[in-house]
Amino acid sequence: MNRPLEEHRQQPGAAAQDATIPRGSPERESARSLLRILVRPLLLAYEYFVFSLGYLYFGTGCALVSLLSTLLHPILPARLGVPLGRWMTGAHFRGFLALLRAGGLVRIDLTALDQLRGERSIIIAPNHPSLLDAVFIISRLPQTACIMKAEIWDSFFLGGGARLSGYIRNDAPINLVRQSVNELHAGHQLLVFPEGTRTRAAPVNAFKGGFALMAKKSGAAVQTVFIETNSEFLCKGWPLLKKPDFPLFYRARLGKRLTTESDVKEFVSKLENYYREELSTPALVERAPARESHRPDTPRSVS
Repeated sequence: MNRPLEEHRQQPGAAAQDATIPRGSPERESARSLLRILVRPLLLAYEYFVFSLGYLYFGTGCALVSLLSTLLHPILPARLGVPLGRWMTGAHFRGFLALLRAGGLVRIDLTALDQLRGERSIIIAPNHPSLLDAVFIISRLPQTACIMKAEIWDSFFLGGGARLSGYIRNDAPINLVRQSVNELHAGHQLLVFPEGTRTRAAPVNAFKGGFALMAKKSGAAVQTVFIETNSEFLCKGWPLLKKPDFPLFYRARLGKRLTTESDVKEFVSKLENYYREELSTPALVERAPARESHRPDTPRSVS
């Protein structure tokens, strides 16, 4: 009477049978496929949520900074208004990047830029793959003077902050160079994109000569900066509201710091070749750890 009962108790249960399903079996692969089908819509919805929240935060913050700056600009003298405006813009950009990091879909390594804090009278010259490049630099170096397109300088969302911060319009070349040289003579850092606009054809566009003329007239060094990414998000021609494929990776690293006593055109040509060499191999920033930070090279002359 007890023997059949004992045999029944010795038989493995359903859970034990499931645990013995070998890896790679049709049953296990079917379960994984079902799980992926269920998770994919949730992941996609989360990506759109983070994407939309980022735009909302950035746009709202720009509007608030611009409105407050517009009210303060006529009241505050430049010696107070300029550092305040730059601090507010930098704080807004830092908050925006912190939000992107918190979402878990964007990884950003800008620690190399911290080495430039406190440096005086230098031109910071990054390549320009996307619309986020100025945000990256200013978030880390908020007191940097920035050259802006006239339409941005006049816009509602960014214009108020730009005017209070003393940013420089780029629509009058003679005045542009004069104001930039004055900023450098005052000991400030100046952000200039040598390409003049976002990169159209990798690795960089042909360089403009304005930044080199500023360097020569002011005697300032040019600090090369390389911004690397795994995505074309907000690059030239990217639709503003098109969601990218996540995750996104961004990294800024420092290159040589150069001065020129030679012909401006020759300096521009040699510097452009240097950028092309540095950026010719796509950076696998999503796989490779950030390089160890080193102090930027001492100024050297290109002749």
